[in-house]
Amino acid sequence: MAESFNFELVSPEQLLLSAKVTEIVLPGSEGEMTVMANHSPVMTTIRPGVVTVKQEGGETQKFVVFGGFADILPTSCTLLAESALPVAEFRKDALAKRIELAKADLEIVHSDEGKTRAAQLVSDLESLASVAA
Repeated sequence: MAESFNFELVSPEQLLLSAKVTEIVLPGSEGEMTVMANHSPVMTTIRPGVVTVKQEGGETQKFVVFGGFADILPTSCTLLAESALPVAEFRKDALAKRIELAKADLEIVHSDEGKTRAAQLVSDLESLASVAA
């Protein structure tokens, strides 16, 4: 049996989850990463995507996050999300609004770096369409 560790998923509005878990898959800005007990200390930024959490009892939960950062330690992981909600509450109309706003931002950005970041945000948001109800 995999060793467990503490995990907290926090958004500005609420604490979404505080539990003993055995595995977390995070949408890191450099790509997806799996966190397990005794992980090397890392702090990473989070891009929009799905966080998959496997709890100590074997139950799996999924959350949609819209950016933030994760503080990973050998005995814990804290994900501070800009915005987050359970996948079951994620709706296509809300996603469409976010994509529309991101595309509008892409049109007004002038720097190459800003355009790259805005285009990546649009791409990340569009990839969430498969999990929206």
